[in-house]
Amino acid sequence: MESDQRMISKIPFYDVVIVGAGHAGAQTAVALRQQAFAGSIALMGDECELPYERPPLSKDYFSGEKSFERILIRPEAYWGERAINLMLGRRVVSVCPEAHTVTTKRGETIGYGKLVWATGGSPRQLACGGRDLPNVCYVKTRADVDGMRSQLSELHNIVIIGGGYIGLEAAAVLSKLGKKVVVLEALDRVLARVAGPTLSRFFEAEHRAHGVDIRLGIKVKALVGSGQPYGDGRDKICGVETEGSGTVPADIVIVGIGIVPAVEPLLAAGAEGANGVDVDENCCTTLADVYAVGDCAAHINSFAGGQRIRLESVQNANDQATTVAKVIAGKTTSHNNVPWFWSNQYDLRLQTVGLSSGHDDTIIRGEPSTRSFSIIYLREGKVIALDCVNATKDYVQGFALIREQLSIPSAQLANPAIDLKDAARSSSLRVSA
Repeated sequence: MESDQRMISKIPFYDVVIVGAGHAGAQTAVALRQQAFAGSIALMGDECELPYERPPLSKDYFSGEKSFERILIRPEAYWGERAINLMLGRRVVSVCPEAHTVTTKRGETIGYGKLVWATGGSPRQLACGGRDLPNVCYVKTRADVDGMRSQLSELHNIVIIGGGYIGLEAAAVLSKLGKKVVVLEALDRVLARVAGPTLSRFFEAEHRAHGVDIRLGIKVKALVGSGQPYGDGRDKICGVETEGSGTVPADIVIVGIGIVPAVEPLLAAGAEGANGVDVDENCCTTLADVYAVGDCAAHINSFAGGQRIRLESVQNANDQATTVAKVIAGKTTSHNNVPWFWSNQYDLRLQTVGLSSGHDDTIIRGEPSTRSFSIIYLREGKVIALDCVNATKDYVQGFALIREQLSIPSAQLANPAIDLKDAARSSSLRVSA
């Protein structure tokens, strides 16, 4: 035991080691210093890039509207000024909770007092034949997007597999650049996992009006090569073979079918979890002195009916990072904020507050044809979520309705002339009376 302790004492040690330099990890480091935490901090990331925002990758950065410097979470000087040691280009492959150490793919071992796991997830890979062909792309890193942008002038037929946020955002960017874009969605509508049918049909119509070919209920059978060498000598992609719908021509395929939470080292170390790693209200895992935040952290959420879920959003990453920072700094706190999300497509700004899963009724507030409206989701008469398209006031005022679990007459919710805050106020007065 003494020899083990001497060996451990020779390795680098930090009071807090944060694994994952995306939004959740970077914000944890920022929040620790904001909470006056004076201990040593190491922020470890797979990429060699400074921590940056990922949502713009499929939007502003992809389109070229924002430079990489504009999506940095903090300027380069910030990290040194706050004594946050950036350990970039390092992938952690194992955790030893007993020794309080992590080991990287390079073979480095680093000791920690507290460990914060903020690795997010890896893009879910296609399982069909041809998935390893060149120009089968995923939107996860700056390098992914730079690779696509560098050859856009040579690309004409673009196939996007997956009609979620990333797929639709990429489709909007590419269609504005004059590309021929086909979106293949396996389900019967886009955004099926995150929104109701009304919003799905609205965005399908919008994309089709911009020339995007949206094809629903399409299952991919294989990716097809042309037999012509490309770049490193491998076959060049030429199409996507579907089940029962022929082959769609493709110069490039962009895949957006979700993520797989990157938690294997934690689970191998004994942490509990299935879809991600399980955490409590303070973001603690079942391993001593180990926390998890962001996309990879499965927590019980009161706004999801008390179910254990993962939330893939900047807001959740920020909120959980702040929670962990306060806990490590010795302050009492817990994580239970109303979830929110956003997506920009063309001149449409979709803002979502709350979680619509499990709703039993919907109310359309406004007229979708005006391209400014909201969809309100209810469960047992109470407002649980809003999808707001170019309707920021509804989005802002919707938080109170969800947080206070209010039941408001449908006629008031459906009438855009009545502010939601006024409807909420009158509902609260009726309850108190």
